[in-house]
Amino acid sequence: MGGLNLGRVFGVRIAADWSLFVALWLVAVSLALGSFPVWHPEWGDGLRWVVACVAAVLLFASVLIHELSHALVARSYGLEVRSIHLFVFGGVANIEREPETPRAELAIAMVGPLTSIGLGVVFLALGGWLARLGGDPERLMRDLGPTATLLFWLGPLNLFLGLFNLLPGFPLDGGRVLRALLWRATGDLQAATRWASLSGQAIGFVLVFAGMAMIFGARVPWFGTGVVSGLWISVIGWFLASAAAMSYRQLVIMHLVEGVPVRRLMRRDVAAVPPTLPVARLVDDYLMRSDQRAFPVIAGDKLAGIVCLEDVRVVERDVWNDIEVGTIMTPAAALETVGVDDELTVAMRAFSRKDVEQLPVVDGERLVGVLRRRDILKWLELQAPRGERPVQPRPA
Repeated sequence: MGGLNLGRVFGVRIAADWSLFVALWLVAVSLALGSFPVWHPEWGDGLRWVVACVAAVLLFASVLIHELSHALVARSYGLEVRSIHLFVFGGVANIEREPETPRAELAIAMVGPLTSIGLGVVFLALGGWLARLGGDPERLMRDLGPTATLLFWLGPLNLFLGLFNLLPGFPLDGGRVLRALLWRATGDLQAATRWASLSGQAIGFVLVFAGMAMIFGARVPWFGTGVVSGLWISVIGWFLASAAAMSYRQLVIMHLVEGVPVRRLMRRDVAAVPPTLPVARLVDDYLMRSDQRAFPVIAGDKLAGIVCLEDVRVVERDVWNDIEVGTIMTPAAALETVGVDDELTVAMRAFSRKDVEQLPVVDGERLVGVLRRRDILKWLELQAPRGERPVQPRPA
């Protein structure tokens, strides 16, 4: 999963989609131009914008802490967490595989909402201590300083984040709690995921209809009314319904490929090139005479790397005869590979980590074939019962 790399926290890579920064900017604008002038008309423009920007950063930090709690508990159960990806609708901890027990699933799912609720309680308690709560609420809001204002804004927001995530719809945390309980009761992970996914789709469509009602003037409890709020709730609902269906589809795919060895679907008759081959010959003799876009580079009997069409495009045409493939290839150490005896589940996870169309299949350091994404898709189509739509994985 891509995004802007923000560094690592506790060894977990943190990435953010551009949509997150747009959302944070809109939050800051809404506070500086909408809420703060009403709550604190005595504040100058500079103070309003500073406090609004700090509020947006703290909201970002709250979402990150929520996701980090998932990652740390997952690690405690021996699950590798590759990264945390933050985007406009929140964030997701990219855990490499599903938890192996309902207990682990329940612990990983519950810690996020509990963390957000805990943050909300702490923020409100600190705000109350600073403001010495009491008296008329409107007057209290006007008398709050910048710090207390931030705390009273962040507190309810984190409480809402925690409670919303407890809705029993997959892939929300509450949906994962529901799946864990159903999994424990039935012993069937796929059936539990199916019911949790259906719950998520139902909640998503309810949110869509609630948002539409808000657009046409209805007042919905907790969400209010208005065109902008209604559109936002509808988009969130549609995203939830789509994500719920996609999550179940991914589990079905992993179930279908479980136990199937890579050697069954890999291609052995793969054209390879030496690292000393000039780029001009790579273009004329290989790229233009084959439907392959990427070629393994073999030095002796070992995989040295992969060279692809995109590598060639960055080389000036007038030096194609002078540049060797070995200087533009991606070296083997930087490649995602699968073993010949690995299951397809391993390959599916590798494809999800890298936006590539094929993976080298190796036996030690020796190349024995390639596994193409399109061949897995073709195989999945053949597994669908007659009359049913083939299961397709989501794009990487």
